[in-house]
Amino acid sequence: MRRVGWLVLWVAILQGCSFSQPRAPIRDAARHNHPVRHPVQPTVDHVIVQPGENLFRIAFEHGLDYRELAQWNGLSDPSKIRVGESLRLTPPPERPVSDKALPADKPATTSPPVPAPKPVSTPVQAAVSTVDTTEEAPSSWGWPAQGKVVTEFNENVGAKGIDIAGKRGSPVLATAPGRVIYAGAGLRGYGKLIIIKHSKILLSAYGHNDKVLVTEGQIVKLGQPIAEMGSTDADRVKLHFEIREYGKPVDPMTYLSGSPG
Repeated sequence: MRRVGWLVLWVAILQGCSFSQPRAPIRDAARHNHPVRHPVQPTVDHVIVQPGENLFRIAFEHGLDYRELAQWNGLSDPSKIRVGESLRLTPPPERPVSDKALPADKPATTSPPVPAPKPVSTPVQAAVSTVDTTEEAPSSWGWPAQGKVVTEFNENVGAKGIDIAGKRGSPVLATAPGRVIYAGAGLRGYGKLIIIKHSKILLSAYGHNDKVLVTEGQIVKLGQPIAEMGSTDADRVKLHFEIREYGKPVDPMTYLSGSPG
């Protein structure tokens, strides 16, 4: 009987200890319920121009700077591409340097060296020289604007980013450090658009702006004002915001921290 009594006492003590353990903290669902992404680099190295496409959209859809794309395809004017034309999406291979030795019975001559001609740089090539080649992704991301998220990411229904409602003229901010690779209205459906390149993998896009405050090639910092919110090519004042990995849209909520307001 004494042994049974001790056994009952130990069970009671163990049960009491189990109830006294603290519960695990509940994580913020908006930030932590998303799977960790491991982007895979696309293997496509060429694309065929389709009706309605332009160089700006093709570059955006593949995570590239349109100036790089123009240079790789020998286009001095980015607006001049034709439907059905094949465009390379990777840099052309470098020309091999000939290392063949001269025949033994023909010694090399000692003619005076001829100065190499100076390379001629087109406006597109000159602009490409300023393209950011950052390898590392940003360590932190901020919200691009204050306001209510009125459209959530859902690529199945064509929502390639999120929409944040706000007031006309409200500041639009860079969500991470990077370089502006596009600022214009050449992509139908986005209005006045800004695209920032953050690394070789990541782009962010800011659409429907009323006023653009940055220029192509400009380096921007986290939280820097880049535009004023507007309704260009939209039915209301809002910011359309996207993040893309290798040109593929991903849920911005997997990157952004905190809340939009």
